[in-house]
Amino acid sequence: MEENLRQLSNGATKIIKIALFGPESTGKTTLARQLADYYKTEWVPEFARDYLQEKWDSSQQICTVDDMLPIAYGQTKLENERTLIANKYLFCDTNLMVTKVFSEVYYDYCDPLLHEAACEHEYDLFFLTDIDVPWERDDLRDKAEGRESVFAVFKQSLIDNNKPFITLSGDKDLRLKKAISIIDDLTLARELGFSSVDFLQIYEHRIPIKNIQKQLNFFKNGIFKVNLVRPATLSNGVLKLSEKGFKEYASFFDAHKSNLKLNKFVPASGAASRMFKFLTEFINDFDFENESINAYINRKKANKLSIFIVGMEKFPFFETIDKQLKAEFTDFDTLDRSFKNYYFIKLLLSADYFNFANKPKGILPFHKYKTHIATPVEEHLQECAQYSSANNGSHLHFTISESHQKHFEEIVDSVKSEIEKKSAVAIHVSYSYQNKGTDTLAVSMKNKPFRDENGQLVFRPGGHGALIENLNNLDADIVFIKNIDNVIQNNVEKISLYKKGLAGILLTIQQQVFRYLNVLDAASIEPELIDEIVLFLKEKLNITMKDGFHAENLESKISELQTILNKPIRVCGMVKNEGEPGGGPFWVRNDQGSVSLQIVESSQVDLSNEDQKIILNAATHFNPVDLVCGIKNYKKEKFDLREFVDHNSGFIVEKNVSGKSIKGYELPGLWNGTMANWLTVFVQVPLLTFNPVKTVNDLLKPAHQS
Repeated sequence: MEENLRQLSNGATKIIKIALFGPESTGKTTLARQLADYYKTEWVPEFARDYLQEKWDSSQQICTVDDMLPIAYGQTKLENERTLIANKYLFCDTNLMVTKVFSEVYYDYCDPLLHEAACEHEYDLFFLTDIDVPWERDDLRDKAEGRESVFAVFKQSLIDNNKPFITLSGDKDLRLKKAISIIDDLTLARELGFSSVDFLQIYEHRIPIKNIQKQLNFFKNGIFKVNLVRPATLSNGVLKLSEKGFKEYASFFDAHKSNLKLNKFVPASGAASRMFKFLTEFINDFDFENESINAYINRKKANKLSIFIVGMEKFPFFETIDKQLKAEFTDFDTLDRSFKNYYFIKLLLSADYFNFANKPKGILPFHKYKTHIATPVEEHLQECAQYSSANNGSHLHFTISESHQKHFEEIVDSVKSEIEKKSAVAIHVSYSYQNKGTDTLAVSMKNKPFRDENGQLVFRPGGHGALIENLNNLDADIVFIKNIDNVIQNNVEKISLYKKGLAGILLTIQQQVFRYLNVLDAASIEPELIDEIVLFLKEKLNITMKDGFHAENLESKISELQTILNKPIRVCGMVKNEGEPGGGPFWVRNDQGSVSLQIVESSQVDLSNEDQKIILNAATHFNPVDLVCGIKNYKKEKFDLREFVDHNSGFIVEKNVSGKSIKGYELPGLWNGTMANWLTVFVQVPLLTFNPVKTVNDLLKPAHQS
């Protein structure tokens, strides 16, 4: 008898089996037929329907518990027959799990043979059909009432028996569309070596399986390195303005901003772990009982630690931690200086006390004023009111980790009203989180998907390039972008001049681009205008037309110019290179041979190529992440910024998870490959505008001291 309930193995037949699963009248039969027709294959009808119809027709008797096993035998036989003739896929209108659930729901009993067979039968995927479709009556169906509770039982049975399932909702056309998309993705996942359980994990993470495929290819084959042509320098890709020039552009921005939606965009999700890395290393390595801190500094050549201790009392958090130490140690003042310094660092890092290394930079104390201690969040609010405001209103957007939102909101609530009062500007603060669908797959050093101790795939955040999704969701004409740690104590007015100057340059260029695009839409174009636009592209946007452009007919020229001009625009501040690690402005040739201005990180360059290395080292400027962006087109419509990403770029990084080395892929950087196909202008700005806090010791620099 057990043999009659045995299912043919999916692996033996290389058939992908999809089971339709759900209560009565939820569209299972319709969908099974549609899918079989779409994929040109077989589907397995519900054996119970013909069996019970025949029973009713012959004796007017309805289904009883004694019918459950015969139905199960008949269903298994029918499925096995169709499996042998199916073409790659088999769609099962029902299965033994349905029979098992019906037996338990209606008869409060399930034969052990049926129970065991239902649990053992395997399918690549179950589609749980929702009850959001109308009930259709027939002779064999029970009743429409109680569908919610029956559906809940069906769903729970899948969960309890660890069956891979996805719920399908919507009308029949929408369900079919969803099902086809899911099946195609499942097929690709199986071809890549993933199980159904893996596929569901990827699906629930909302990561397109094609993205996973591309990431695996990157791990296997590497990422194409950029082809540097030369550094962007003054008068050769980097625009230099006088102080008067910045003031004129700032005035232009002020004169035209009243009709614009402005927003300031601040990536702020990262923890401050790197900022305190040398202190964490000290706590982990210091032999408290057998050496002094001076001995440790000499042993480890820990110059950063020495600077930290010498300048300790100048840090904005010194008094708060010192007060806590005195509360913890009644004899603190009598302790040896080395012990005092050790416990100061210990409390600063301890999860039970200040836990600074695990908090986001944005909420840490950065600046000490006469009346209070200011965080980067507060400083960005101050800046926002100064230069990213119009009509007495301002918008500030932070990208954060969801778990940290409460801390950001507490700071905003505590300082915003005072800033608004002083500036006469109402500040609207919003938040967003990095889209989980932009996470990337981690792999072993042999490029195999990395799994945790539970066998689950491991995903990592996709890097700041993922924030293009967040930027894309903003409703703004002009967006100022600046890193969370690049703030200054005092001199906000000076910073504002240069930010507004960049915005004025953007508006000047944008207005001309919009004028050209509107004219190119017109019925008749004068040939002289084509020459004017080509000259504008060369002189203002550093874009040279491809060879043969002038030999093309007028229609082709217009089309090409429209394609070039109708893009988002970014104006990027660049500071003189003084040895800071990070990207810089370069002329880059793409795989089609076109040369454009790009911000390039050293990790994107083939350092084994001596010529490329020479070009990289000849850089005269550095990218401080000081951008002003125009993200709407000449018709006032938002661009889909995802269309302008170089998806073939990115970064492969090595990380450590639970003591194991892994590789991760990071998306093209937000201002690197993610903005590769934007219209780009580089402008030299003073070093005053660049004051990042990469390590805690940077807070000792003049820009962060009153």
